[in-house]
Amino acid sequence: MSFQAYLDTIEEKTGLTPHQLMEQAHSRGFDEDTKATEIADWLKQEHQLGHGHAMALVHVIKKGPTISSTHVGSTGTHRDASDTLWLDGKASRPTG
Repeated sequence: MSFQAYLDTIEEKTGLTPHQLMEQAHSRGFDEDTKATEIADWLKQEHQLGHGHAMALVHVIKKGPTISSTHVGSTGTHRDASDTLWLDGKASRPTG
């Protein structure tokens, strides 16, 4: 599953965009200095996310929308189209 697919699935499950979840996290004081387990535990408890999905969102909360270009343009299930994730919801994502 690509990083973006994780975020899309989180949106489907919670009804919230990754950006909205980031705002919630930041309003609770979570930032780049917060331990990943603390953020993941909140996401699991508050939004019923599994560990993998929670950790994908932890990355976004702590580091923003940029990911490693390792899988960009590669083949396989983990490939992403870009090294910048779309956080404002699937319906508003540009196509093409």
